[in-house]
Amino acid sequence: MNIIIINGPNINLLGKREPGIYGSQSFEDFYDGLVARYPQVTLSYFQSNIEGELIDKIQEVGFSYDGIILNAAAYTHTSIGIGDAVKAISAPVIEVHISNTYSREAFRHQSFIAPNAKGVILGFGLKSYELGLQSFL
Repeated sequence: MNIIIINGPNINLLGKREPGIYGSQSFEDFYDGLVARYPQVTLSYFQSNIEGELIDKIQEVGFSYDGIILNAAAYTHTSIGIGDAVKAISAPVIEVHISNTYSREAFRHQSFIAPNAKGVILGFGLKSYELGLQSFL
């Protein structure tokens, strides 16, 4: 089973950025542990701060991978293009967020991805990614 995690802007700063919201662990350290816990899955990872690069990656893997775990971060609430890319592909997408976006600013309550996603998981910290992965198993 081929699953990819695609992360959007500022996720590269995990462990440094607002640890009260996002925790103190880097995504790379978390990812290494996830790979070790799920050896039966071919897991890959992509991160970009650039909207177009996220769309390109979704299109690149969206017809050949078994699933996508997508944290588009701030682009979740602003990018019709990412929402359209998710709608255009055949691979199922799980939208994930580290924080509970509904307990934060009102603009974070809107998602252009959710209407086209298989499901949404949020508010469980980095565990949200593992829950997304488990949904494919």
